[in-house]
Amino acid sequence: MSTGISRRGLLTGAGVVVAFSWLPGRADAQPAAGGPVRLPGSLNATRRLDAWVRLAPDGSAVVCTGKVEFGQGVKTALAQIAAEELELPLSRLSILTGDTDLTPDEGFTAGSMSIEFSGSALRAACAEARELLVALAAERLAVPAAELRAADGAVVAPDGRRLSYGELAGAVDLKREASPTARAKPASLYRLVGQSVPRLDIPAKVTGATAYIQDLRLPGMVHARVVRPPRPGARLERVDEAAVRRLPGVLAIVRDGSFLGVVARREEQAIAAWTALREGARWSGGEVLPTPERVYQDLLALPTVDTVVSQKAQPVPDGAKRVEATYRKPYVSHGSIGPSCALAQMEAGRMTVWTHSQGVFPLRRDLARALGMKEADVRCTYAENAGCYGRNGADDAAFEAALIAKTMPGRPVRLQWMREDEFTGEPYGTAMVMKASGAVANGRIVDWQYELWSGPHGIRPGEADGNNLVLAWSLAQPQPRAPARNIPAMFGGGSERNAVPGYDVGNHRVVNHFIPVMPVWVSSLRTLGAYGNVLAVESFMDELAEAAGADPVAFRLAHLKDERGAAVIRTAAEMAQWSGRPQGDGRRGFGIGYAQYKNTAAYVAVVAEVIVDRDKGLVRVPRVWCATDAGTVINPDGVLNQIEGGVIQSVSWTLLEEVRMAPTGVQTRHWGDYPILRMPDVPRVEHHLARRTERPLGTGEASQGPAAAAVANAFAAATGRRLREAPFTPSRVRGALA
Repeated sequence: MSTGISRRGLLTGAGVVVAFSWLPGRADAQPAAGGPVRLPGSLNATRRLDAWVRLAPDGSAVVCTGKVEFGQGVKTALAQIAAEELELPLSRLSILTGDTDLTPDEGFTAGSMSIEFSGSALRAACAEARELLVALAAERLAVPAAELRAADGAVVAPDGRRLSYGELAGAVDLKREASPTARAKPASLYRLVGQSVPRLDIPAKVTGATAYIQDLRLPGMVHARVVRPPRPGARLERVDEAAVRRLPGVLAIVRDGSFLGVVARREEQAIAAWTALREGARWSGGEVLPTPERVYQDLLALPTVDTVVSQKAQPVPDGAKRVEATYRKPYVSHGSIGPSCALAQMEAGRMTVWTHSQGVFPLRRDLARALGMKEADVRCTYAENAGCYGRNGADDAAFEAALIAKTMPGRPVRLQWMREDEFTGEPYGTAMVMKASGAVANGRIVDWQYELWSGPHGIRPGEADGNNLVLAWSLAQPQPRAPARNIPAMFGGGSERNAVPGYDVGNHRVVNHFIPVMPVWVSSLRTLGAYGNVLAVESFMDELAEAAGADPVAFRLAHLKDERGAAVIRTAAEMAQWSGRPQGDGRRGFGIGYAQYKNTAAYVAVVAEVIVDRDKGLVRVPRVWCATDAGTVINPDGVLNQIEGGVIQSVSWTLLEEVRMAPTGVQTRHWGDYPILRMPDVPRVEHHLARRTERPLGTGEASQGPAAAAVANAFAAATGRRLREAPFTPSRVRGALA
């Protein structure tokens, strides 16, 4: 059993995907053998209506979700769903997110599943709240409920009499378990769902208001920094505390085992003290990290847990043409624009932590254990950070702030990571190696063998058998580290995510060599294993197409039975005017990539244009055409933002991003060491979003894999040479073209 999306989150979600439906009526609720009726999404685990929706005397409503906003627009989309079902103007609805005192426990906001899990729960809960309001109004108006309608925050009778929600709020009973019989609105009556309403989170971000956790200021707040070990597992031997204590503004030095922090009245004083403390610290031991030259050799030499993900044995015809290739992706940083931050305050025996963690409830469990407190005495409340996604330093900053705040009761402590902390202290997206071997005959794939080597993609707080807060392992009384586990394929998988091609390949075998113990701290980064696997699978599809003498688009369509997948490929190809266009001329090339994310979520096809400067080894991506099928779309503009953002990030990963290491530690410390795509180099992205009525499909991580493969295939089309190792740096480009 695995982690990543939290064991609790996974278990509470088990079966929900199967039970989910966007059809009107009661189809969302499914009978469960020997237990209560299964309710939609996260409502099944948190079954009380008032945990999700509350009505106020003024006729407004508050809805609650355990999912959080980190720039993906989910707060707006969930509010649209709730307002739609309540028949309430969006302006009279507010939404609470991610607070262990106030919202349902929905595990982590991860895996492009918020609409499926939280959206379906809110939809059902708000539909039932509307039905209860109508039933109450029927009694008061002496009119059959079937003759009443809810509209604009009121229940209206055929003769024009109306009762506002405010008039009914005090008497309607939401302190009850949700019913499986509530009927949601049919799509034909939607007025908000499907509309590109403005994002709720944007105004504060563009006006300079308090939008991010770094903006929070509490009365009496003090500032802290933490000195990190030079490499994972290093032990703090000694430090000159006396000299640092004499520096201006220094209030405390907090040392617990190899944990070393400093607190000062003002932020610049904390930075000065941190600098002095770091210079005076002496460390020993720690992991020996791989050199850039040996990253992949070392990876392949590590112990693995091997699993056959999928296989089907069929004879390979004589004379089939065989192709083999090995692809590699590096360690990748989250590259969060805002370095991780947290605030914590210990007051009256209770710890409150403001955090940008993706899972405030799992974080609370690990915090309580590490601090020696009861869970009930720890409150975690979410505050957004700029560029936070996956597991960057969010959870660890929260722990560090809380550990320091516990030593200073009553004082709010603001712990801010430095840029160097973010690059050297966060968990990375793991390096991967993918080996593919296949054969074609008569234009068809007749053999597909695929093996991948990967570290974990889902080490998160909240495990029952250990603590996954990094510096909690270095305390004088160290917390035990939870064993790393892969996320099961039934939940989208971790390292093997999208390793099984979505094509009809017949004879095949896909093997996952999962590496549980890595020399480098790794965890969740957007798409988990899907970026590397789709890059490899879709590059290999082009290599097989070439061996078969087939057009890459036609070759994919010939092996794809899923009509929705075929539709996005055809659409993207038409948008790019694929037919009849030369695919490469030595300098310019066009390539395609396709995947259904997790093989269960959104379908995305991407065509990319690349221009290669052969002398300088530079690759530029000026244009991208993208077609997406995400089922029912809640907020079209929000979906397109996600798809476009994913394409741009993927181009940056594929061309530029790689964490550099040396045996003595991580060498990537500043933006100068870790270039990312700059605005002048961002491609122009043209979209097509299919309008469908099937259930919503997660889109947040759906475009990264296809975009990477499209760039790789376009490079091969342009130059006749193939790059199989990301990023496509000038030295690798020149090496490929030599």
